[in-house]
Formats: sequence, structure tokens, C-alpha cells
Amino acid sequence: MSKTIELAQHLEKLHINNMYKSDFYWTWDKTDEELDAIFTVADALRDLRERNKSTRIFDSGLGISIFRDNSTRTRFSFASACNLLGLTVQDLDEKKSQIAHGETVRETANMVSFMADVIGIRDDMFIGEGHKYQKTFMDAVKEGYRDGILEQQPTLVNLQCDVDHPTQCMADMLHIIHQFGGVENLKGKKIAMTWAYSPSYGKPLSVPQGVIGLMTRFGMDVVLAHPEGYDVMPEVEEIAKKNAAATGGSYKKVSTMEEAFQDADIVYPKSWAPFAAMEERTKLYQAGDKDGIDALEQKLLSQNAQHKDWTCSEEMMKRTRNGSALYLHCLPADITGLSCPEGEVDNSVFDRYLVPLYKQASYKPYIIAAMIMMSKVKDPVSALMALDSADKRKRF
Repeated sequence: MSKTIELAQHLEKLHINNMYKSDFYWTWDKTDEELDAIFTVADALRDLRERNKSTRIFDSGLGISIFRDNSTRTRFSFASACNLLGLTVQDLDEKKSQIAHGETVRETANMVSFMADVIGIRDDMFIGEGHKYQKTFMDAVKEGYRDGILEQQPTLVNLQCDVDHPTQCMADMLHIIHQFGGVENLKGKKIAMTWAYSPSYGKPLSVPQGVIGLMTRFGMDVVLAHPEGYDVMPEVEEIAKKNAAATGGSYKKVSTMEEAFQDADIVYPKSWAPFAAMEERTKLYQAGDKDGIDALEQKLLSQNAQHKDWTCSEEMMKRTRNGSALYLHCLPADITGLSCPEGEVDNSVFDRYLVPLYKQASYKPYIIAAMIMMSKVKDPVSALMALDSADKRKRF
């Protein structure tokens, strides 16, 4: 029996009917079994590809990508996921569209969705705006479907918003699951999600928020650490606290990197901007206040510079369990002595974890493909079994 068949048999036991024709906004929108289904299908698709089996569940159709912020890994992961399933990808470059000439979100949504099966959107830079844009876009798509403009209703995959980065955090989680030999081995493991110094400002909060919102669902001891003033959204912290209480894990916030790293099994040191500052920046952009934006940037760079000791050094790593915690980063990292004079992580630490970091990133295409498949295929169990028994991919 192949690994894919075993995974399909596990999938059959899960209560996942609500995933069909659903969108994927935030991980906390999904049940535990629905998250399990995403991990299961991602592993099955990876197994099929490793055995050179075709994974095409579409023979035509489009995956539309809309990146309102720069991206390498997520952009190519989305393209890879769509291609893996048989979809062609078309990227909407807003600079080449009619948006500058007054085209509304409603109009754009319908015009790009005529033959689309999935819409992937990244909009992460402005607090209160990213999720709102995704919701506005998809509400217009749903309205277009109801009105008979679109023959089929595309599904949304959130490729990062101002609140959550579900494809990243789900990929991180699947990497952790495999590194520790299964979900059953995660209970009681300590993960430190810590702020780290960066010579730039304005990095989104959605990764740390996504991590605490997801990892607390697995009975882990999740610690959030940051200097004073670098808070994340309080509503996401409330979600983390409720998750921890429900799973027998824990969630707490500490004020030093040293305390967070102490005896940690997993560390995730990454820079982000203060929630209050991101709110202020959104208001300045809305007002078109360029001078105010420039002043805020200088203020935040100066504030960051007061915390250069918040870095993942060799000495800091020695504090972790047996000095060998799993190091995670969503990439690209600010690497001291390589990409910048002082940054989030020492070059020697980063270099030592290069292979597992790349493996961490490699799960994202399969996570995205699984999200698409679970939304677009009514009977994913039968689909996986059919793919398992089908021919190998053709190579001419």
C-alpha cells in the first residue's frame, strides 16, 4: 500500500464536508480536522510527486495571483501549486491594469475571474486594510457568480494579509510535525516566537500572529517575546490563549529573548513592526502624508536600533534545549555579517540551519495545493486514490 493510499484512508475518517467550495482566510476559521485534512493532502501530493505520478485534477483553468507586496517564496509557491494541479497562473500586475484609471475592486474581481478556479491574494502592509481588501474582492466574486456573470465561483487562498499568513504558518507546522515525528510528539514542546532586530522597518505582524494563532492548537508551550512597545494585535493573543487552554498547552508573553530561548525546542526569531505604529502608518498613507510617513520611518528605525541585542546568536542558541533547537524563519532573514552588518540572526547559525530552512520553505507549495484541492474537489479521498493508480507524468 502506498503512502498516498494510507493518507487517503486517514482523510476519509475526518469531518471535512464544509471545506468544499470554501475560502481560506485565517487558520482559526478552520476546525482541527480541517487543518488535519490540509496537512494530509499536502503530504499525499508530495508523495505522488516523489513517485512521479500526475497530480493534475484540472485540465484547464486559471489561478489568479494578486501580490500587493513583494514576494519570492509565496509567489512561486502559489504558481507551483496551481501548476501541480493543472492550472495556469496569471499574475495581476496592478500597474498594468485599469485600476489607476478608476477601475473598482468589484469590477477587477469579476473581470479577472471569468475562467478562474482560485484567487491568491497577498495584501499585508496596512493594518485594517489587507483582510478587508480580500473580503471585498471575494464578496464581489460571489456576487458575480450569483448574478450569472461567472459560471463557477473561484475560491480564495490568503497568501498573507495584515492579520494572518496561513500558507506560511501551515507550512511551518507541517515542517515541525515531520521534524518531531508526528503531531502526537508535539504536546509540551516549547516554541519561542520572538522579535529580532532588523535594520529595516515595517515588517508585517502576520507571521508572529499566525504562529501564535496556530501553534497553540497542538498542545505546545508557545512563548511570545518582544521589547516593550512591539505588541501584536490583542485579538490574536486572545485566540492564542483560548487555543492553549483548550489543548492543554500554554501561551505566555515574556520581555526578553533570553527567557524565551531558555530550554526551547523550536525558535522563530523574526522582526516585525509595532502594532500601534502600523496603525499610525495606515492613517498616514490614507491621508497622503508623505512627510509624516518619512518621520515615522526614522522614528521606528531609531527605535529598532535600541534593541540590537535581540538577535539569534550562537550564545542565544546555547540556551535552547541541548543547544540544538529547531531554528525557523519565513525568509528572507536579515543575516549578520552577510546581508547586513547587524540583523536577526548570526551568519554561522543561519548557515548551520540552511538545509532545514529550505525544507521548511518546500512545504508551502503543497500546503497551497492542498488548500485549493480541498475547496475544489467534492470527494478528495476518491481523487487521491485515482491519482495514485494513474499513470506517471509524461516526460518527452
